[in-house]
Amino acid sequence: MANPCNIADDLKKYIVKEAPPTIYYVPNFITEVYRAPKPKWTQLSGRRLQNWEKISALGTFAGKTANHVLVNEYKPGEGIMPHEDGPLYHPTVTTLSLGSHTLLDFYKPVCQTQLASETPQTEESRYMLSLLVQRRSLLILQDDMYKFYLHGIHGVCEDILSEHVVDLSSTGAQVGNKLPRGTRVSLTIRHVPKVIWTNLLLGKK
Repeated sequence: MANPCNIADDLKKYIVKEAPPTIYYVPNFITEVYRAPKPKWTQLSGRRLQNWEKISALGTFAGKTANHVLVNEYKPGEGIMPHEDGPLYHPTVTTLSLGSHTLLDFYKPVCQTQLASETPQTEESRYMLSLLVQRRSLLILQDDMYKFYLHGIHGVCEDILSEHVVDLSSTGAQVGNKLPRGTRVSLTIRHVPKVIWTNLLLGKK
């Protein structure tokens, strides 16, 4: 697990206790003026270092500074298959959400030792839980939730919240709420170790 001494005390109260280690969910992490996608595209170069410094100061990268950001846009009806982020990065991923909410689903990995006689492992059978990720929020995944479990987003235009959404108490939402999706921009902020970063720049694998 990440060293808890590296995590700012203010962040510890945002742990999602209903999930395996470790998810931090911080609502309203950024101000309303920066919530919309369109201004962010043009202001990113002047604003991103402030966001990186703020996130790094939380101790999420064990004293290291964020040095890599991936920007993705999701329109209503678009999603991403269940996946893991892999070993290239420091074992922490932080995501800022702009413009709209999404529902992030988590899955157990496919068991590689399954017997031929056993029931096939489907995405549905491996599903564990979901997180309501609201606009302007910060999401941090560490430990088992980063290293072991997969995460993905269903390509739908509207989310219907169920009892499997484990962070409802911190979002103000309720089971049964129907939330239409808008265009969402996610900023995935990471730390890439120096050796790996050099190899990436040189085109090495």
